Amino acid sequence: MTASLNDIAARAGVSVKTVSGALHGGSARMSDETRQRIKEIAEELGYVTNFAARSMRQGWMPLVGLVADDLITSPFATEIIRGLDGAVRAADMAVFAMTLGGHRSIASILDEMRRFRPRAIAYAAMYHKSVDLPPEFADAVGVMINCRDANDRVTSLVPDETGAALEITNYLIDAGRRNIAFINLPGLLAGELRELGFRQALDQADIDGAGAIVLPAVSKAIYSDRAHSLVSAHVHAMMNGSRRPDAILCGNDRVAMEVYAALRRTGASIPDDVAVASFDNQVEIASRLDPPLTTMALPHRAMGRQAAQILLAEDRVPVGVQKLPFQLVERASV
Repeated sequence: MTASLNDIAARAGVSVKTVSGALHGGSARMSDETRQRIKEIAEELGYVTNFAARSMRQGWMPLVGLVADDLITSPFATEIIRGLDGAVRAADMAVFAMTLGGHRSIASILDEMRRFRPRAIAYAAMYHKSVDLPPEFADAVGVMINCRDANDRVTSLVPDETGAALEITNYLIDAGRRNIAFINLPGLLAGELRELGFRQALDQADIDGAGAIVLPAVSKAIYSDRAHSLVSAHVHAMMNGSRRPDAILCGNDRVAMEVYAALRRTGASIPDDVAVASFDNQVEIASRLDPPLTTMALPHRAMGRQAAQILLAEDRVPVGVQKLPFQLVERASV
């Protein structure tokens, strides 16, 4: 015979509500000692959660739904999902994802996802952007990760792009660099915000406009790693110009990889002649370049963990945009 919550409550000398709280993340308050004792008794009695019965009582399954806006194609997807999944599993729940793409609309994905009766739903994007969430679904999504609702009706977790650019540019300035070029990502919100931080750092250091060159990494209006690259041409022109840069900030690590190759073709040494810095910390690129690349690590895993805390909190947090800081990863390119 399968042990019940009543059996555990009787053995532990507590209420059924307390047992449910200890095992299923309910609202009952208890000491850590009581919670651990209840879990030990449940294991001793061979208690197994009846998810169907629990769903009928609570109105939801122990699941967190993730609407993935092309997220699975991103090299950073695992960081968001690992952060979210790890925190959710600590509450004895699981994450399931549905990918938004092709002809599937946000509305159809959310309708399908709600059939599984998840405890909460998150929406995550492959890159930092604004999403026009249908009004009727604004209440269905508990948090947006790496993106924000166009009308700011949903709590959003986004990288602090401007702060990261300010920090890495100051790092270059502190290293004695004054003629800094920025090969940026055109048409992306991240690129726009990073350029803002770049210029703020230069203004604060009283570096004039001639030392602040911003160039697009590709020929298309919106950055894509499949678009025709302008990186090599930019580097060649700058290194043969009247005012050679002593540092190049790159929109991402892929651009930095191209900058390395282009600088080598001009005979320039990194970092002696030109320092190179970047964003993303795509480790398989940044750590393998010669010299290894100094870059700003995106806070994707932290966003996933924080999203879980927001989704599983008893009280709904006030709606707003929360900016999470990048982490400077110092290597040998500066």
